[in-house]
Amino acid sequence: MKQLLQNLKTGQALIAEVPIPTPRAGTALIKTAASLVSAGTERMVVEFAEKSLIGKAQSRPDLVKQVIDKARREGLLNTAQAAFNKLDEPMALGYSSAGTIVELGENMDGFHVGQRVACAGGGYASHAEYAIVPRNLLAPLPDNLGFEQAAFTTLGAIALHGFRLAEPKLGETVAVIGVGLLGLITMQLAAAAGCKIIGIDIDPKRVELAETLGFDACVRAQAVDATQAFTANRGADSVLICADAESNDPVQLAGEIARDRAKVVATGAVGLEIPRKIYFAKELSFINSRSYGPGRYDSLYEEGGVDYPIGYVRWTEGRNLEAVVELLANGKLEVASLITHRFAIEEATEAYEVITGKKEEPFIGVLLTYPEAEYWKSGSRIDFPTVNPLSSTVKLGVIGAGLFANATLLPALKKTDIELVGIASAGGLKAQHSAKKFAFSYATSNADEIINDENTNTVAVLTRHDQHADLLIKALEAGKHVFVEKPLAVNAEQLKKVEEALMRHDSLITVGFNRRFAPLAQELSAFYADQVEPLHIHYRINAGYLPLNHWIHDPEEGGGRIIGEGCHFIDFLTFLVGEAPIAVSTHALPDNGKYREDNVSMTFTFPDGSIGVVDYLANGDKSVPKERVEVFCGGKVATLNDYRSLEMIHNGKRKMSKNRLSQDKGWKDEMGALIEAVKTGTPPIPYEQLIGVTKASFAAVESLRKKESVKIS
Repeated sequence: MKQLLQNLKTGQALIAEVPIPTPRAGTALIKTAASLVSAGTERMVVEFAEKSLIGKAQSRPDLVKQVIDKARREGLLNTAQAAFNKLDEPMALGYSSAGTIVELGENMDGFHVGQRVACAGGGYASHAEYAIVPRNLLAPLPDNLGFEQAAFTTLGAIALHGFRLAEPKLGETVAVIGVGLLGLITMQLAAAAGCKIIGIDIDPKRVELAETLGFDACVRAQAVDATQAFTANRGADSVLICADAESNDPVQLAGEIARDRAKVVATGAVGLEIPRKIYFAKELSFINSRSYGPGRYDSLYEEGGVDYPIGYVRWTEGRNLEAVVELLANGKLEVASLITHRFAIEEATEAYEVITGKKEEPFIGVLLTYPEAEYWKSGSRIDFPTVNPLSSTVKLGVIGAGLFANATLLPALKKTDIELVGIASAGGLKAQHSAKKFAFSYATSNADEIINDENTNTVAVLTRHDQHADLLIKALEAGKHVFVEKPLAVNAEQLKKVEEALMRHDSLITVGFNRRFAPLAQELSAFYADQVEPLHIHYRINAGYLPLNHWIHDPEEGGGRIIGEGCHFIDFLTFLVGEAPIAVSTHALPDNGKYREDNVSMTFTFPDGSIGVVDYLANGDKSVPKERVEVFCGGKVATLNDYRSLEMIHNGKRKMSKNRLSQDKGWKDEMGALIEAVKTGTPPIPYEQLIGVTKASFAAVESLRKKESVKIS
């Protein structure tokens, strides 16, 4: 299928061939009929992408600080690679579209194939021939509403939510600053609610357009006097800022034209420095509207499909979408006359020349249209010229093409002789990008195609955690060796199924516990190779804060941070000791509504009497290096600092090893171990350790919740 993409590094907008995505549970596959180009949000993205690296840095100093902090922690080379990988990722543009459901995932009761819908959401309702959209971001369309009009639904919901936040009453005066597309829709909504409206804009042509639609409007220079005359010198009851400007002028103007104790709501992207004097004197309320309503930026609502009870949240973003559809259908919101440009998807890059001013043409509503081609089933594949050697020991198929794959594992694979056969991602786009960048033979949106490909002998599972066990088992049943990124499983039931599958099949598996393969880790292990006493190991992790709605915190999807991430460090203890732990006692700082079991101290005991302490902390400063390991045993002390330096002390003599320019956490060597394992048939990590580490992570959570030590079976 064709999709419009933006490259943030080069600034190039392009039409790419991408595999048709595969719907997951709670989503529908939509064949797009029309999508609306946002002259505000998308123009800003395009203009940012077109800046030089220096220009990008100047416009986002917050990101520059993050890069500097990362460079201090992880080294210049790692940081530069991560930054350029991030910039190189193609961005899917668009968030407002309409089309027809052609395939449904599970848990989509109330929707059916062939149903016409309006679609919302950045990353969902993209400018693409097909799109995956979650249920709460879909609104059914009545028969009398065409796709072109319905493509305005999301923008209408943005306007409607801003209008609701202002809480205007029947007969009150609403001033709208900025009468572009968003402003003109907002004015129509205010009129439908029985309000009196005056529009203000810096462009006389837009003022003229507003007047032709029956509204009072004026240019910026006349705004104060015109508003005073329009309101009998009382000022506007509500001011809605729909402008798109970097300056603070719209906020200043809103204060000047508002009445005493009025509300000012910003729905457009403008400067947000509140002029204290006028806002204080009038006791004005200022609200920055959050997109299209409650539910926005809540992953449980948008991705998980969990709706808010109507008795508590009357107007969610989904219900706002439905309200706009109804207004469009009954003629109270008219957008057909606002369409100034239509471009076929093949010519979509021209739309950006219009909205960025490269083509000096006046515009309001810019639509992209799509061919009425016969439906092509999801899970499609795109082939690329084969450039990999055919004699590789490992012929790899990859499932999952997210940030970890592109920034970490796939660059490590490029340094080996592993043959990259195919790569899959449910959305298709990330697989297409990774396939081109890392020279895979094909990209697909269907994981089964990777698993069942006769040209592969090994499958790498790099998806979110809840899918690891099931995909691993399917790959084993297909006769493939399996590399699965940690964790091996997120619950005991999944782990039991993995163990049973290992008993049935001869193919080998390994888990992405890369740290044990790091050169400094190997040197550390060798330092204690002749030890006859138990070890004491302290592993401190400055993990950093994750919002409570992050998917890793979800016990079903991510397993929580102890299971989903802590397993890395339990494995490192196991690697140094040589055996999995037999008991654990876990203690935690209070969550206090901010954390979720991610400020913990876990003490593990091992069969030989060794003790390992993992302090996993989310409450630290990110500028401090993330990981530090201290080992005491038999008159020796070793300190491993963030896989950049290793200090070993024995009999008063110090030895220091360093990685000066970058961290080396062992990904390349881990892949080398995988190649050797496929050659020899011996797993890189003993199964009893893989299983034992996973059980230990489960036991650590159990100990925390029971507040007692737990034995690990």
